[in-house]
Amino acid sequence: MIVLQLCCILILNIFKLFIREPVQFDPTFNGPLRNRSCTDIICCVLFMAFIIGYIVVGILAWVYGDPRQVLYPRNSTGMFCGIGLNMDKPSVFYFDLLKCATATNIMAAALNGLQCPTTQVCVQQCPSRFWLLSPRAYAPGAKPKDHFEQQYCVPSINLTSTTLSVQDIINRELCPVFYTPTTSALGRCLPSVGSLDNIPSNFTLPGMSSANDTANAIKNATSDVVNGFNAKDIGVRIFEDFASSWYWILIGLLIAMLLSLLFLLLLRFTAPVLVWVLIVGVLAADAYGIWHCYWEYNNYKNSNTTINTIGFTTNFSAYLQVKETWLAFMIILCVVEAILLLILLFLRKRILIAIALIQEASKAVGHMMSTLVYPLVTFALLLICVAYWGITALYLATSGPPIYNVVALNASAPGCGSIRGNQTCDPLSFNSSLYSPCSSAQCIFIKYNNEGLFQRNMFNLQIYNVLGLLWCVNFVIALGQCSLAGAFASYYWAFSKPADIPAFPLCQAFFRTLQYHVGSLAFGALILTLVQFIRVVLEYIDHKFREVQNPCARFIMCCLKCCFWCLEKFIKFLNRNAYIMIAIYGKNFCVSAKNAFKLLMRNIVRVVVLDKVTDILLFFGKLLVVGGVGVLALFFFSGRIQLPGNTFQAGVLNYYWVPIITVAVGAYLIAHGFFSVYSMCVDTLFLCFLEDLERNDGSAQKPYYMSKNLMKILGKKNQVKK
Repeated sequence: MIVLQLCCILILNIFKLFIREPVQFDPTFNGPLRNRSCTDIICCVLFMAFIIGYIVVGILAWVYGDPRQVLYPRNSTGMFCGIGLNMDKPSVFYFDLLKCATATNIMAAALNGLQCPTTQVCVQQCPSRFWLLSPRAYAPGAKPKDHFEQQYCVPSINLTSTTLSVQDIINRELCPVFYTPTTSALGRCLPSVGSLDNIPSNFTLPGMSSANDTANAIKNATSDVVNGFNAKDIGVRIFEDFASSWYWILIGLLIAMLLSLLFLLLLRFTAPVLVWVLIVGVLAADAYGIWHCYWEYNNYKNSNTTINTIGFTTNFSAYLQVKETWLAFMIILCVVEAILLLILLFLRKRILIAIALIQEASKAVGHMMSTLVYPLVTFALLLICVAYWGITALYLATSGPPIYNVVALNASAPGCGSIRGNQTCDPLSFNSSLYSPCSSAQCIFIKYNNEGLFQRNMFNLQIYNVLGLLWCVNFVIALGQCSLAGAFASYYWAFSKPADIPAFPLCQAFFRTLQYHVGSLAFGALILTLVQFIRVVLEYIDHKFREVQNPCARFIMCCLKCCFWCLEKFIKFLNRNAYIMIAIYGKNFCVSAKNAFKLLMRNIVRVVVLDKVTDILLFFGKLLVVGGVGVLALFFFSGRIQLPGNTFQAGVLNYYWVPIITVAVGAYLIAHGFFSVYSMCVDTLFLCFLEDLERNDGSAQKPYYMSKNLMKILGKKNQVKK
């Protein structure tokens, strides 16, 4: 009982905290304050120090890293294919791909710079036919130049002048015993899976019973990632499609931009109609559902089948033949319909306020069209952050020199049992004769050196790199939100619009934010970054230990992920409104967040209504833009719409879905950029509107700054000065 009383007292005190202390009237306030000081200086210094450290990490990664280890394949001597001495040999050819199946995945090896235990050589072109060493090559006196191709043998052997026999060449893996039609994927010659279906009947490798067994073994040794497609050919074909349709893609994106802009401008006049059409549509759909449930219930009213007779079954269609099911559905829909009608009845005025604010946002955007261009600035800054992170991660991953060990490619061969694979070697000066009689001894890449101080801290530096990405991205987004909020706030607090709107409000807000509030933005971005990093860690742990988790552990992990997802959403909401307050009043992050949260909690019903109405309208706008442009692109690039100069008939494009997907994705990004500005405008005007109600009373000394439409809805008006 005592605990319950304490909880009630705590809840009441929290509620009082939210509803008290309305904003007081300030006769000197007429918009975003210009006389302000720097805020959250400690966090600003911390952020600058972090950025300097981030730059140092990038420099060290650039000094020690070598991205060629990932971007280019290596041959067995450790030399890169496609650069340097092998400039004209861009692909690496594997002598016996079957050995790779027991060692590692080829594509994983390609991405990590690993090699599988077979000889590899750089070649100009990958083999394009089936070839198997003839049995005549094993005859005494057979000349190697008559049975091997020089381009597929190691460079150290000259088939014309060599004194080695064919058997010696095979034992030392100086030339391949067989090869199949291959294609280059990420610079690796991998079997063309389609050609293996037409393998010659006499193409049977040693140890295989038939040609089909050989084909299946080669298929299994080839990575699943590249099975069924030719990465290079697809890339070339996609490039050809872009080359022939890029100007039409740009036209499609331009149409998406015009549609987005037109929709935002038309919201000034069509917002009431759209909102009420959507509301009436939901009520009508629910009413139809009630009628349909009653009709189904009436059909099964005389049926003897009940829920009890069916029991529990996985055949859910059986439940739809029972009258109790339709009765339950009808009751639920009736309750939902009643709730919607009550909400509409009691929140009618708040819905009208939301519509008026949306119309006012359209006017604000119309007076400050430069705000619609600002997403390009945010996009450019985000692109820089992501590019820096990716390049740094790549250089960090390749910051250690490669280590090679002596490995017996055929461990079961005579004399190879003593080779343990722990002796280092240099592939450029390796002499296999020192390990005689093991003729298959080779110098193979094992890993990158991690013994140095820099290399030992590689994992920590990668974590630093991820934190740098998250913090910088969140800071860039915060900078955009605060700058836009400052511009839109200057519009609201201009008493005579547009005469009192300051010149270049967006530029003023942007430079004012950079001059005074970098620390506050970095503080809010840091809080969000820590939560996002915890979510990344949870996802990593869940991915690593998913196989060994019991149901209880999976439940706890799911709860943690859900809780931190909710926490991230809440912090984003809090930060967004805190940045609005920072843009207006110039106070530090904590004070601004507290004031914004208390102001919203004092008007929680209006917040919910405005948020949902805005979300519905913007979702409808995105659906209209993306759907309309996507359908138009589908009909155009498939040749169904004929225009002068339209040559996109069936078969002209390799993949006609490439420009369609490009236009649809681009249209979504454009619409999201326009609508994010509009959403920020609505949120800013809403906070200003709430403060306007608390600051002013409509008298000559304290007039309202809101539009006449809002004052009419609220039943308020400004007194005329005498």
